[in-house]
Amino acid sequence: MQLAQKITPCLWFSDQAEEAAAFYTGIFKNSRILRTTRYGKEGFEVHRRPEGSVMLVEFEIEGQVFTALNGGPVFQFNEAVSFQVLCENQQEVDFYWAHLAAGGDEQAQQCGWLKDRFGLSWQVIPRALPEWVGDPGSDRCQRAMRAMLQMKKIDMDTVYHAYHGSA
Repeated sequence: MQLAQKITPCLWFSDQAEEAAAFYTGIFKNSRILRTTRYGKEGFEVHRRPEGSVMLVEFEIEGQVFTALNGGPVFQFNEAVSFQVLCENQQEVDFYWAHLAAGGDEQAQQCGWLKDRFGLSWQVIPRALPEWVGDPGSDRCQRAMRAMLQMKKIDMDTVYHAYHGSA
């Protein structure tokens, strides 16, 4: 199978690539596992992974292809990279937040950001949020920003009403 997109994010896991791909594809409706590749004998002296163990899992979420790699405990995720989930309504915010945050680091939750149980950072935000907080010279954007900064999970009504001055 040849990937159609030019750039594919590769997520480095110690040994949870298969579990992570199943977790993510279990949350998003339009998703699927595309292919699983296993380590062979060749290269054992470098990769130190048992023959037959999962090396790569290619999966797709909403048309975006990802690769999950079991590369060992060499690298960890950090907040420098995150994935945004743009939500149309509070029901979507609540759904994705609950599922992605389950088992994750509660200390890392702020302003719509969370870390999942694998340490990967996500932003679960309303699609309209950039408009609501995007102009630092606007009083309404400053009100919306002030409201958002008090939150872990975004409450769309609160930010919306702050933006429109009706809070």
